[in-house]
Amino acid sequence: MTAAYSGWVIAAALLLALAGIVTAVRDRTMGVVLLGGLALLEVALLVQAGIALSGIGHVREKATFIGYLAGTLVIPPAAVWWGMAERTRWGPGVIAVAGFTVAVMTGRLMQIWNGAA
Repeated sequence: MTAAYSGWVIAAALLLALAGIVTAVRDRTMGVVLLGGLALLEVALLVQAGIALSGIGHVREKATFIGYLAGTLVIPPAAVWWGMAERTRWGPGVIAVAGFTVAVMTGRLMQIWNGAA
């Protein structure tokens, strides 16, 4: 994993979280912009997973690393499902929480990758 790519993923996830917060504050339901953002975030996470799995040999905590990696891949589709089911302002709230969670988990992936405990 490269720090630059992970930084872009974190920034994209935080931007998605901000869009979810703005949409929730405006009392709107989840729309095409949030769905597109989640789709792009999922593609970026799949690329990150491919990069990470190709160099996983030097990671000491492999099980923890793979758990975080799998968790980041599951969150955007779960947020789409939950956000579509919740047709109130809280649907975008779910997207905001998902974006923030992906950003934090990606940061933790970088810590594990770099050997931090």
